[in-house]
Amino acid sequence: MSAATLTPALPKSSTADDPRIGLRSTLRHVGALTRRNLLRIKADPESMIDALLVPIIFTLLFVYVFGGAVSGNQHDYIQYMIPGLLGTTGLNLAMAVGTGLNSDFQTGVMDRFRTLPIGRAAVLLSKMAAETLRCLVSFTILIGFAMLLGLEIRTGVLHLLAAVGLSLTFGMSIVWVSMLLGMAMRSAQAVQGVTMLAVMPLQFGSSIFAPTSTMPGWLQSFTKYNPLSALADACRNLINGGPLTHAVLVVLIWSAAITAVTAPLAVARFRKRT
Repeated sequence: MSAATLTPALPKSSTADDPRIGLRSTLRHVGALTRRNLLRIKADPESMIDALLVPIIFTLLFVYVFGGAVSGNQHDYIQYMIPGLLGTTGLNLAMAVGTGLNSDFQTGVMDRFRTLPIGRAAVLLSKMAAETLRCLVSFTILIGFAMLLGLEIRTGVLHLLAAVGLSLTFGMSIVWVSMLLGMAMRSAQAVQGVTMLAVMPLQFGSSIFAPTSTMPGWLQSFTKYNPLSALADACRNLINGGPLTHAVLVVLIWSAAITAVTAPLAVARFRKRT
């Protein structure tokens, strides 16, 4: 008798490729995994330090170190810098997702998920849902602290919410980039290194912290096409008043393009690894 006849047939497991897992089930899985991610944050409050303290530290450092030199006084610089800081805060938080995802692969968490009857897309979508909540907390702290220092919302609450929504939209598109890096790199340290190399030029080669008019011509060309410059200008005009159509449209186009390119690649990479 052959070995094949001695091996019992295993029941077909329900995976992400199983058509029996529909949209409703996938959404339920997303909710359950999002709750898991939030409980992990509750159990490890230190993981929220970047969301809670970095906006305050950045505000204090840039306003009181560079405010007088850039704008002549701190009050004017708050009105200039804080709207741009919304974008870079979302970027920094989004790029941290890849490190956590890489750690999940290294520690065997993904091996556990592979054995469960859940849609594979739910794992990535739950990461995005949890990161959205982290970003909203960070934006609230940033705006609240800046208002204590003198930030004025010169347009209205709806415009402020639009600035937050625009920053969140761009940040969530970057989450796909971060998750793709997290699955492509071999270690969490490598993810952090590549992330820093990518984020630093985007942040400081933009109009977030200083006007671009004093920069050399080659750097102005870079800042002109830097999506963070468009995001900073859009948020600045939403909070202080000014033309909106061009900058907002540029940010939305960048967000859609980044998501359209990196989301399928991230999903394909995740399927390959799991």
